[in-house]
Amino acid sequence: MTSPRTAVRAGLALAGLALLAACSGPTATNTDSTNADGTGTGAAQAPTGDLRVAVISHGTAGDAFWNVVKNGATDAGRQLGVTVDYNSDGDPGRQATLVDNAVSQGVGGIVVSMANPDALKTSVENAVKAGIPVITINSGSERSAAFGALAHVGQEESVAGEQAGAKLREAGKATLLCVIHEAGNIGLNQRCDGARAGFGGTVSTLQVDINNPTDVEARIKGALQTDTSVDAVLALNPQVAVSAVNAVKGASSAAAVATFDLNADVTGAIKAGDVLFAVDQQQYEQGYLPIVMLKLYRDNANTVGGGKPVLTGPGFVDRSNVDEVAEYAERGTR
Repeated sequence: MTSPRTAVRAGLALAGLALLAACSGPTATNTDSTNADGTGTGAAQAPTGDLRVAVISHGTAGDAFWNVVKNGATDAGRQLGVTVDYNSDGDPGRQATLVDNAVSQGVGGIVVSMANPDALKTSVENAVKAGIPVITINSGSERSAAFGALAHVGQEESVAGEQAGAKLREAGKATLLCVIHEAGNIGLNQRCDGARAGFGGTVSTLQVDINNPTDVEARIKGALQTDTSVDAVLALNPQVAVSAVNAVKGASSAAAVATFDLNADVTGAIKAGDVLFAVDQQQYEQGYLPIVMLKLYRDNANTVGGGKPVLTGPGFVDRSNVDEVAEYAERGTR
């Protein structure tokens, strides 16, 4: 039976081969591309008739995590001469409408995150029926192939959660609070379920709303004051991690904070000792690799993953390696 670590290495190796092939292939160009809103890493559009890809995420505006995904997609588009239109909406119904719009526009490929697969099922299947190749990212890997997608790029959330829980257990923690910041996101529940399996001690969950940071901090603080036995808090998002750090200090708690995902605030908190570690799913790759894969598919009928997810994580960033990673988080690529 293949171990999660072996699967991660295999997935990244496949993705790396795809990247090399795309960048060195005879049809690869270096034409800049722009986003649908006119922003991007370059000013020039891809040549008329060249590949246009719609990237549609469930992120909210200004979300640091999804900004890195967007950077990955637009950077790949600029380097490969692919026009990338990036849009996002945290409401599953409106996200499905964005997929429908991309189909009606006749794009050459769709990249979509599936935090709520049921809400996107019909739209993704209609895209496939229309002959548009689809790659899913980040969430919904277990439904990706059934919907007809070419591949899924991301991390297996239950495996990542289990490893995070095990690391907290190894750190000597006994009572864990797992903070879910987005209702209806199956990946977040999978993270907490995995953490429960890997932790082995007492685990409870707390539902908060990421769109209200003040309330997030207050709810975590209240939970720590209500149950003083909590000695570990697992955030599932960098913004929530910052709120958790503040809540721990405000509650005069000795609880350790760990988190999923990186940004500059998290790397700074790791350096300061306020965050024990971050689970790094390398979301830049979740934006970058699907553009490469769709270009390979269009130009050479290549597929990647062999029917299995192309894994971008989990990796772990702590004080032993944070200095190496911090500069990339600062520039928006980690």
